[in-house]
Amino acid sequence: MKAIIIEQYGDANQLKEKDDIPVPEIKDNQVLVEMHATSINPIDWKLREGYLQEGVPFEFPIILGWDAAGVIKQVGKNVTSFQVGDEIFARPALTPNGTYAAYTAVDEKLLAMKPKNISFEEAAAVPLAGLTAWQCLVNFSEIKKGDRVLIHAGSGGVGSMAIQIAKSFDAYVASTASGKNETFLKELGVDQFINYKEEDFEDVLQDYDIVVDTLGGEILNKSFHVLKEGGPLVSIAGQPDEKLAKQKGVKAGFLWLEPDGGELSELGKLMEDGKLKPYIGHTFPLIENGLKEAHRLSETHHAKGKIVIQIK
Repeated sequence: MKAIIIEQYGDANQLKEKDDIPVPEIKDNQVLVEMHATSINPIDWKLREGYLQEGVPFEFPIILGWDAAGVIKQVGKNVTSFQVGDEIFARPALTPNGTYAAYTAVDEKLLAMKPKNISFEEAAAVPLAGLTAWQCLVNFSEIKKGDRVLIHAGSGGVGSMAIQIAKSFDAYVASTASGKNETFLKELGVDQFINYKEEDFEDVLQDYDIVVDTLGGEILNKSFHVLKEGGPLVSIAGQPDEKLAKQKGVKAGFLWLEPDGGELSELGKLMEDGKLKPYIGHTFPLIENGLKEAHRLSETHHAKGKIVIQIK
C-alpha cells in the first residue's frame, strides 16, 4: 500500500513516500480501515524530530499520524460492535503504523461511528484534538453549567474544539488569540476575546473556574493568577509548577491523551446536534511534498483550525 514514512529522526525532509508498504494485519480485536482522511497534530512532528523517542521508542520505518477517518474493510473475529462497510473515525493507539497510509489497523474500543452530517475530512480533524479538549474540560476539570473558562490559543486545533465543548455545557468562555482571529473565535461562541498582542489576559481576567493551557511556559505560570481557589488548571504543553499550585490551592496537572471510542462517540453526538464543528484551515494530499508542507505549517504554531490530509 501507499504510505508516507520516516526512516530516521530529523526535519520534514525525512518524510518519504513509498508504494510497497505491507497492509497491516489485524488482531482479533481490531478492524482494518481503508483511510479516507487523516490530520496533522504537533505530536506527529515532535515524534519525527525525535523529541519523544524516550517515551515512545519505535523502530524504523515509522508511519506517523494518529487521526483516522474511513471505511471498515475487515473485522477481527472478536469484534462485535462494528462491521465491514461502517464509516468510522478514531484516534488509533500510538503505534509505529500510523495513519499517513492507505490502510490502518484500529482497536475496536477506540472506534466511533462517523456522524452522517460530516465529511471524512471533518471527521479526521476531530479525534486527537477533540478528545484532548474533552478530557481537559470534562475528565480533568469536571466542567459544569455556568463555569467561567479560559482557553488559551483558541484558534488552534485543540483550542477551537475546547471553546465549542465548553459552550455546549453553557459555560462562559474567554480565549486568547491574535486580532486576526477575533471574528473566528466569536463565531465559535467566545464571550470574551483577548488579543494577546495588545493586552495581558492576567490584567483583564480574574476568578475563573477553569483554565485550559495549550502553550506552556510563562503563559502556564501566569494562568495560576486568574483562577479561583480550588479551580483546575490543565495543560497539554507543560507540567504546572506544583509549588505554585499548592500555594494557590488549585488542582493543576498535565494531560496526556488517552484514546477512547466512547468519548469520541460523545463528540460525534455534539457534531450531529450542530454544537461542535471542526474547522479545517488547510488541506493537503497524501503525497511526500504535501506532508512536508503540512508538517512545516504545523511547526509554525500559527495554523488556524486543523490541517487535514486527504487520502481518498
